[in-house]
Amino acid sequence: MLKTRITELFNITHPIIQGGMHYVGFAEMAAPVSNAGGLGIITGLTQKSPADLANEIAKCHQLTDKPFGVNLTFLPGFVEPDYPGYIKAIVEGGVKIVETAGRSPEKYMDSLKSAGIKVIHKCTSVRHSLKAEKIGCDAASVDGFECGGHPGEDDIPNMILLPRAAEELKIPFVASGGIGNGQQLVAALALGADGINMGTRFIATKEAPVHQNVKDAILDASELDTKLIMRSLKNTERVLSNVAVDRILQKEKDLGDNIKIQDIMDEVAGVYPKVMQEGTMESGAWSCGMVAGLINDIPTCEELINQIMSDAMEIINGRLKSLSA
Repeated sequence: MLKTRITELFNITHPIIQGGMHYVGFAEMAAPVSNAGGLGIITGLTQKSPADLANEIAKCHQLTDKPFGVNLTFLPGFVEPDYPGYIKAIVEGGVKIVETAGRSPEKYMDSLKSAGIKVIHKCTSVRHSLKAEKIGCDAASVDGFECGGHPGEDDIPNMILLPRAAEELKIPFVASGGIGNGQQLVAALALGADGINMGTRFIATKEAPVHQNVKDAILDASELDTKLIMRSLKNTERVLSNVAVDRILQKEKDLGDNIKIQDIMDEVAGVYPKVMQEGTMESGAWSCGMVAGLINDIPTCEELINQIMSDAMEIINGRLKSLSA
């Protein structure tokens, strides 16, 4: 057992968080992670309305009596989701932990904090982490360049980003991006983090409510099989290679600075239900981290978390201890 500022902050047994993932973070995903001693997260905006989120939270309460959180991603767009409604569902559902991502959650911090909710904000840079600390976030999830999804535009990997965050931050933070095993948990702790956040690794578990094709694709992938799209739009996303991704990259190359999001809508809009639920793997671009190269099995969430913790403790008490003798 590892006791860190994160386990104490969130009242969890192990310093392992399952990050919010679109069309993955349902109650069926969050509950087994929490039951295994980690922190499961429901993805708020996967639910089409605040009422749907309220139902999903209630479902999760039926599946676990352990702490779990809800992810709220604040997206720029023409039509803003009903964030006050989603927050109301979170508060009334008795959820005490929220993972925020995307834009700064500053606009909604009073609503969250007045309800006694602890906020962990996902950041891809030290400057964003410091802003999260300044506006009252309780913790940060520091997301390195290796991550699936949006790594920001600085391209700083975790071996540099984490110790930099440790130099600057007073609030606890977890390492996110490219994380999938006990060796990396120990490394993250050594670099100053208080735990880890895993996305792609949790998709490749028995309980993950996604099509088997998705799990098989992750198993088959190496660390070389992700690509970066939308760099020219300053909205970089790391995704698993497929024919749709190749089309996006060709359009980016051909159109250059003239490219607009509308030019790639066929490859990015409405993709997640098709991939995650129907298993049509070539239908569009979907987020996947470089950690796919380290994923070789599909355990239960409990088996995965127990293995990570066992390996971490063996390294700490074995190899590292012997090196200092």
